[in-house]
Amino acid sequence: MTDEQELLNRWRLILGKYAAQQLSFSGNTLHYMDMEEALDFLYSREYGEEQGIRQEDRAGGREDSKLTVPSWLQKVKKLFPKQTVEVMERHALEKYNMTELLTDPEVLKKLEPNRELLKTILTLKHMMKGKVLNMAKEIVKKVAEELTKKMEQEMKRSLFGKLDRTTSSPVPSARNLDMKKTIRQNLKNYDTEQERLVLKQVYFHSRMKRYNSWRVILCVDESGSMLDSVIHSAVMAGIFARLPMLDVKLVIFDTHVVDLSGYVEDPVETLMSIQLGGGTNIAGALSYCERLIDFPYRTMVILISDLYEGGGYQNLYSISKGIIESGAKLIALTALDMEANPCYDRNAAARLAALGAHVGAMTPEELAEWIGKII
Repeated sequence: MTDEQELLNRWRLILGKYAAQQLSFSGNTLHYMDMEEALDFLYSREYGEEQGIRQEDRAGGREDSKLTVPSWLQKVKKLFPKQTVEVMERHALEKYNMTELLTDPEVLKKLEPNRELLKTILTLKHMMKGKVLNMAKEIVKKVAEELTKKMEQEMKRSLFGKLDRTTSSPVPSARNLDMKKTIRQNLKNYDTEQERLVLKQVYFHSRMKRYNSWRVILCVDESGSMLDSVIHSAVMAGIFARLPMLDVKLVIFDTHVVDLSGYVEDPVETLMSIQLGGGTNIAGALSYCERLIDFPYRTMVILISDLYEGGGYQNLYSISKGIIESGAKLIALTALDMEANPCYDRNAAARLAALGAHVGAMTPEELAEWIGKII
């Protein structure tokens, strides 16, 4: 098939079945008709047509469509690249409200576990029961584990602090190489004939491990616009909780405050506990967090929110000022995901910064580095 024929076939897929009389497929006709059927099953909803619509007379007198949501999913996975399938699944859920994707176990097990599916599950989990809910938890677990694996190494590297030049480490790492000690200890192995130093033992600096516990209170806005930050906060809290120098508390809020500190080591339970949406009472959440402060000079309160306050800005500023004046560190993050694209109330951010809070948009790794500098 020529490039021109391929281009015409793609245009026909874009235009859909209504262009059949003006533009026909060429080459592997059945393949392209299958692609058109799969696209039509989803995007015909743009015209208000119902799921499982009957196809008009199509070239060659093909039978009426027998597609169901499970068979549609199976078909698109065979016909389209993975990236395209993920886009179509997202359109099906978000644009066309095909909630069967999350309420039918046969459909759910065919979906590709990824961050977008995780976000959709968290949004629609109230519709799930029994077997479907258990399958959804497995998807949440898999995606959370992948995020943890991706984030953990960088975060730990930031948190463990500077090199300890007084202690050797059994762990070989080029960045920790103790060059002076290596040369000194191997001088006895100098080869006079070859005029070179023979290294029989290489020494490395160890990293300092500080076990004087700091309390880190993560206060996370669970409004719908903060979903990416909620996901990364839950995963990050689980990583922090396994570190010996940190005592981690996790609080989520909308107009109500929920303390999830008991689940902090289990991101799955944390994520399945959130209730997205509702109003926002940041002052009320910070007031609760203030009660969790035992030793202010060894406490960090990390507020993760877009700072659009529904409970009165003066209350927010008053409570924030109290936390800062107590000696605790207050950091207000307007974004906490891998991209850290902020969308927030800039006036509130400026006022909090003026009070002495550290305000910014950070990725989890950047937050870990910030915490590492403090402890």
